[in-house]
Amino acid sequence: MGRIWRSLKMGMKSLLLHKLRSGLTVLGIIFGVASVISMLAVAEGSSRDAQERIAALGATNIIYRSVKPSDEAQATGGRPARVLNFGLKYDDFDKIMATVPTIKKALPIREIRKQIRYLNRFLDGRVVGTTAEYDDFNRLEIARGRFLSQSDNEKYQNYAVLAHETARTLFPFEDPVGKSVKLGADYYTVIGVTKERASSAGIGGSLAAQDFNKDVYIPLNTCKLRFGERTIDSRSGSQSVEETQLSQITFQVASTDMVRPTAPIIEAAVRPNHPRKDVEMTVPYELLLEAQRTARQFAIILGTIAAISLIVGGIGIMNIMLATVTERTREIGIRRALGAKRKDIIQQFLIETVVLSGVGGILGVFVGFAVPFLIVLALPEQKAIVTGASVAMAFFISVLIGIAAGIYPAMRAAKMDPIDALRHE
Repeated sequence: MGRIWRSLKMGMKSLLLHKLRSGLTVLGIIFGVASVISMLAVAEGSSRDAQERIAALGATNIIYRSVKPSDEAQATGGRPARVLNFGLKYDDFDKIMATVPTIKKALPIREIRKQIRYLNRFLDGRVVGTTAEYDDFNRLEIARGRFLSQSDNEKYQNYAVLAHETARTLFPFEDPVGKSVKLGADYYTVIGVTKERASSAGIGGSLAAQDFNKDVYIPLNTCKLRFGERTIDSRSGSQSVEETQLSQITFQVASTDMVRPTAPIIEAAVRPNHPRKDVEMTVPYELLLEAQRTARQFAIILGTIAAISLIVGGIGIMNIMLATVTERTREIGIRRALGAKRKDIIQQFLIETVVLSGVGGILGVFVGFAVPFLIVLALPEQKAIVTGASVAMAFFISVLIGIAAGIYPAMRAAKMDPIDALRHE
């Protein structure tokens, strides 16, 4: 240990004799380590955000949603053009629940765009006719009052639960619980308010991103009774009528192992009744697996690009050590003449390269923590998560690259003939 400590002090002294050269060499390692940590942090943040949004849909859920058929499908549907009937039916729901035993519970939903009013205040939001399980399926939390119950649905109650933004817009200065809001031609008593909820992910064309903060929730049976199944859209003198019974059905199974076997069975039960392709299925669990695979590939690509910076830094260390060997040829000859063995010379130069790469790695870790923080400050929507694995990997790779870059110069110094080295000017 004493010999290593003496070699370390000699190495530090030698490096400090050329501060600028050593500093520039260390700078290459700093940038390399920082770029690896920063890029992997951005990749991890983006991946985690996407996976959390997909996971929020429920890994054990299978989602069916009504979609408006294409113009070609409408033309061949056999219905009058003035009334477009499409989407999920109550018969679909009853048939699936009766024939698919692996379904633990299901959530039917009817969504309607409506103006929500209270006195002279109003908000264009989404009326959601649903059942008591909606808050559990969508991870809604109640801020005041309560959510809808099974009894409310069975008794066709004119009850409403307001989402966070809806309540704040209509009731900026008072508690909405117990007050009445107007939806269409009817009034609904507010029984609860939900906490703020992040938007769900938009998944292709089958599931658009959903903002839960401008909703109002009413019992499904009440929605069916008050609003019916037809919506009329009048624009520029023309009028279109759409008829939809259910906007979405979310089926939940007991575990993720049951998702893949259950999805084809539900598909087989639904598809024969919808030849116009007016329904779409989304399986969050499969999307989650795909997102994880994509994240791994993305991290590998970014990590590889960043690792190139480390390799460039290693080349810089090799270059500086080769120059050092040439400059210190006479010193090497004197040490050999005084009894130093080849392994002592190799040890001396390897310690110097490890010091260079180690100092660069430590400073690079600090910079690697700072850069993602600055990225998040500049782009609040971007997530960046620094993981312990990326820090350890970047640091140890920098040290290994330093050792690898120092081996050749050290071996070259050790193989010098002492007599030729002493003659060197």
